[in-house]
Amino acid sequence: RSSLLSRSQQIHLNSDLKTYLMQNCSGEPCVLSAREWVKDHAAAYVDKELSSSSVTTSNAVQSEDIMFTRLWIYSHHIYNKQKRKNIIDWAKELSLSGFCMPGKPGVVCVEGLQSSCEEFWSRVRRLTWKRILIRHREDVSLEGGGHAEVQKQRKFSTLEEKCFDAHGARGNHMDLGQLYRFLEEKGCADIFQMYFGVEGH
Repeated sequence: RSSLLSRSQQIHLNSDLKTYLMQNCSGEPCVLSAREWVKDHAAAYVDKELSSSSVTTSNAVQSEDIMFTRLWIYSHHIYNKQKRKNIIDWAKELSLSGFCMPGKPGVVCVEGLQSSCEEFWSRVRRLTWKRILIRHREDVSLEGGGHAEVQKQRKFSTLEEKCFDAHGARGNHMDLGQLYRFLEEKGCADIFQMYFGVEGH
């Protein structure tokens, strides 16, 4: 596969390669032969429709939708200082905004470009957790995909750690009423029920 090949060129190249391999490499290891054949012949398939295909590929790239994503992550608890630091550092590195509420339960919200959110989630879930999952996700297609479009979708300006009057033996149980009011301010009150299965107030 190659971004330089249209679908029809790709099908044509693959079927010719298959024919070559069946005639010349039946029952033997053939990766090197296939590689050599592609090196020698691929350019011809690209050149065949180059003038028409280059126009379509450049249009396709421009019209491809850029997605804005918001992930609502739930964890059984978030106490570990290193994990908390990672969450903030990675969000900053990936230009994500949102918040992290440590304690029990742990709540993390990140928002930004879809690819950055996916990368963040893939890093976070590789850490050791008792339980962690994406409770809810929001995806919005951005027409232009520019910086201004992304900023317009954000509900949070940066990613910060939010503690809501911790109580409990280790000072780790958050006041969920305050969390609800915080979400309400940000226009995300309906998320509370998705996390905790009850209406907030």
